[in-house]
Amino acid sequence: MRRNAWLAVLCCAFFSDAFFIAGCTKVGPDFHRPEVVVVQDWKETENPSIKSAPADSRDWWQAFNDPVLNRLIDRAYGQNLPLRIAGLRVLEARAQLGIAVGELYPQSQQAFGFLEYNRVSASASRATFVPSQKFWQSELGLSASWEIDFWGKFRRAVESANAGWLASVADYDNVLVSLTADVASSYIVLRTIEKRIDIARQNAEIQKENLKIAEARFRYGSVSELDVEQAKTVLNSSLASIPALETQLQQTKNALSILLGMAPHNLMNLLEGASNIPAPPTEIAVGIPAELLRRRPDIRAAEYRAELQCALIGVAKADLYPAFSLTGVLGFLSSNVAGFHLGDMFQWDSRNILAGPIVRWNILNYGQITNAVRVQDARLQELLVAYQNVVLQAQQEVEDALVAFLKAQERADYLARSAEAARRSLEIASFQYQEGTKDFTTVLTAQQALLTEQDNLVSTLGDISRNLVGVYRALGGGWQIREGKELVPPEVIEAMAKRTNWGNLLAPAVYMPPAAEGSESLLRPPDW
Repeated sequence: MRRNAWLAVLCCAFFSDAFFIAGCTKVGPDFHRPEVVVVQDWKETENPSIKSAPADSRDWWQAFNDPVLNRLIDRAYGQNLPLRIAGLRVLEARAQLGIAVGELYPQSQQAFGFLEYNRVSASASRATFVPSQKFWQSELGLSASWEIDFWGKFRRAVESANAGWLASVADYDNVLVSLTADVASSYIVLRTIEKRIDIARQNAEIQKENLKIAEARFRYGSVSELDVEQAKTVLNSSLASIPALETQLQQTKNALSILLGMAPHNLMNLLEGASNIPAPPTEIAVGIPAELLRRRPDIRAAEYRAELQCALIGVAKADLYPAFSLTGVLGFLSSNVAGFHLGDMFQWDSRNILAGPIVRWNILNYGQITNAVRVQDARLQELLVAYQNVVLQAQQEVEDALVAFLKAQERADYLARSAEAARRSLEIASFQYQEGTKDFTTVLTAQQALLTEQDNLVSTLGDISRNLVGVYRALGGGWQIREGKELVPPEVIEAMAKRTNWGNLLAPAVYMPPAAEGSESLLRPPDW
């Protein structure tokens, strides 16, 4: 009993020392966000319609003041399937974090028991020492093994899993940014095509009237059949453009249906309401470039992935040093040899105890561990450079979208004047043709010019709105609508809870990271 007491004291002392050291030692580098090149302001802020005021891009689509667009985005947010997949990946990452946290505690704990029959060969070397060549033996007990986190290996793994969890949330936000922008862009394209179809039909009606005039003049001998055939050519060309546009319209509706989480079908109910191309506001606030580092989810995801990889260097580096473990076995063993009985198992004298510290050190690994550390370090450097590149690309995307938005407005101004001039030219040419002062070629030229200019104008108006959507996409707007909401629909959570024991991990308060960075402790209780 005295020896057992001293053994317990020594084990407790070893645990205390190891725990103290584990709390102070972590090999490997701590993560620091790399320096990036960020301009002070956007180039296009000199334009009076672009403001450097902080961008309020949470519900940016409401700037178009189109209730149909608002309705479509609400439907997409609730039903889009890729967004659900991204939400489920957050749950997956949260469960992976639970695995890493579990490694901080005794890694192996087992309850064991067995009953076995033994028959020792009479020719075996140990047969002389075995009282009976046939006997039964049974054992029942507990065993545990705990590798102390002496070098911070497991805490680095928790850091890595925690960063992976945060990256999964940023990925969800990035999917949401793309979803809102894709829905808005598809809707704008849809309305643009509808207007182009209307223009083609209106021009076809004008061309039909001119064809009637040409046919009447031909019947009276005022013109040749050439005018009639030319009028038919232009008319049928305009009519032929309509089926192609209708094909694009239906394909756009099909794509929009998929974004809304529905099979392709008639969207008439959802599209009821305003039918014009959504008009952009006169002024937009874009903030300053430095705000992108926190607002754009893909930048945050790139940073978290670098942080994840940085922690893996410490995990790999810990293998260079000795590992300290505590093992213990407490069991009761009995047999029917030499007058004993299996029923003696639960007597105190039948106890079987094994306990003590273990040291393991991979001293001859031929550079494998060192090169494993180098591999992780190289991967970290790759991700750091990738992070810097993402920041540069984000700035380029904003600048590209801004200049496209502004220049499309300039182009629309010229096209509006050109379309009005083409309309007036056609009126004059038609009147002069009826009066006989101009040939029909002048009318045909004016008709084609009017259709082209009107079609270009409508397409450019659609481009203005789509380029503004691109601005908001590049600014990283839209993901904020998920704040305070579940990332996974209740019906999916209910199905998962019925299928698998998720404990409390399906609660949003658990699978969503805290709002303040660094407020989540890495030393946490296990996720039972």
